[in-house]
Amino acid sequence: MRKRFLLVVTVLMTISLLLVGCGPPAPKVIKIATQSPLSGGMSVVGTDIKNGAQLAIEQLSGPLVKMGYKVELAPFDDQGNPDTGVANAKSIVSDPAILAIVGHYNSGVQIPSSEEYHAAGLANISPANTNPKVTERGYLEVNRICGRDDVQGAVGAQFAKSKNMKSAYVLHDKTAYGQGIAEYFKREAETLGIKVMGFAGTEEKANFDAILSPILASKPDVIYFGGMYDQSSVMFKQARQKGYKGMYLSDDGFDSSDAAKIGGDSLLAGAGTYFSTVSGPASVYSGTAKFIADFKAKFGAEPQPFGAQAFDCAAIALKAIEDAAVAAKKMPTRADVTKAVRALKDFQGITGVINFNAKGDLTKAKYFIIQVTSGDPAKWAANKIDQTLDIAPPQ
Repeated sequence: MRKRFLLVVTVLMTISLLLVGCGPPAPKVIKIATQSPLSGGMSVVGTDIKNGAQLAIEQLSGPLVKMGYKVELAPFDDQGNPDTGVANAKSIVSDPAILAIVGHYNSGVQIPSSEEYHAAGLANISPANTNPKVTERGYLEVNRICGRDDVQGAVGAQFAKSKNMKSAYVLHDKTAYGQGIAEYFKREAETLGIKVMGFAGTEEKANFDAILSPILASKPDVIYFGGMYDQSSVMFKQARQKGYKGMYLSDDGFDSSDAAKIGGDSLLAGAGTYFSTVSGPASVYSGTAKFIADFKAKFGAEPQPFGAQAFDCAAIALKAIEDAAVAAKKMPTRADVTKAVRALKDFQGITGVINFNAKGDLTKAKYFIIQVTSGDPAKWAANKIDQTLDIAPPQ
């Protein structure tokens, strides 16, 4: 009797295993990675780059899911540090399920990290990296949906000239991004007849006394800072405390609500604070109303700069993977996806129609000059847009 019972149990278990084996196959996993600062002084913007990409994957993966794929986000924290970014990049390219990478925030991190993506043939779509070297290397894998510093720096100088600024003191943070854009500002300012009274780099983030002494002594009409908000807003605040009444002017590294959290009403004093950017507030783009509402519902706050661009970068990656999968009739290779990204024409993103040139730059990019109008971080998205420009990249 016992032997018969064991035989029945064995047969039933075998049948169950066979039935399980005959069930629908598990979906094949496709991953899209992100790299941005998720910790440290730039995390408020870096986190929303990740969040923008996450929202796109959640909302736009339907076609790939119907084809039998499961799409996942693989977020990496580059900490705004080149060494960390490169170490993460090595991990990213070692995972064969990752078919595209959205990132970075800092050009100084993207440039060395993208050498790894290039070597592995992994498509990299950047929402925020503006240094010309990002695309001037001619890598098929590297694309960006924002403008360039050689244009943005010149736009800043042209704005200063339009405001009758006759002299400038130029600072930068010694990074590839900050020093690069400061040099482009300086070059255009001198061409326009603005006297550049000093050009210096600093890694200081707390006490700017030594930096400010020669600046205040030279009494420039405008202080230009090439770098990030966690540094420049501290320096701007200390300059105001020491009596500086001129204009502050910076770049899109200044574009974060944390700049107001740090600088407060000091940003409104004197001749005011302005910054150029390749990313206006999300609300400036005609296609972002649903994105903003969905983003606030999911993450509890307005998107920071480059959140909408990160959404578009992930959307481009998803469409390219879909197109490559349809063409291959199987899981696409990284090379397939890389070619499909560059092959997209008139892609309708939430930030506008997107086309890449042979270098991976937009065929035409938007640039903005924005005036800080409140020291309240909650009102950062309501800052005044002074100028909006559409400019093609240098040939």
